Amino acid sequence: QVQLIESGGGFVQAGGSLRLSCAASGRAFSRYVMGWFRQAPGKEREFVATISQSGSSTYYADSVKGRFTISRDNAKNTAYLQMNSLKPEDTAVYYCAADASIYDSISVKPGLYDYWGQGTQVTVSA
Repeated sequence: QVQLIESGGGFVQAGGSLRLSCAASGRAFSRYVMGWFRQAPGKEREFVATISQSGSSTYYADSVKGRFTISRDNAKNTAYLQMNSLKPEDTAVYYCAADASIYDSISVKPGLYDYWGQGTQVTVSA
């Protein structure tokens, strides 16, 4: 069992930056593929970024590529999402998720993830 707690959300002007953190409790954080998803009002949850267990592989949605960076610190049981050059369309609740894959892999489908955090609100003003 893994519990995920996101933090770092807030209100920022367009062009600004935020760094989200996802702290995991429980065992073997390094065994989980980690992902970030977001959900804007009236829209479905969408994939943002994912990172493999070792951190050697990452993958991003086209909408955030070049602006967002996902990383992890397995010693601290924490995953991060550095968000730069934020746009109003990035406004959403951001969720981190953990996928108990047996392979060092990445996951883009929300249905593959086993554990989810409660979400943190990011609001970007124009």
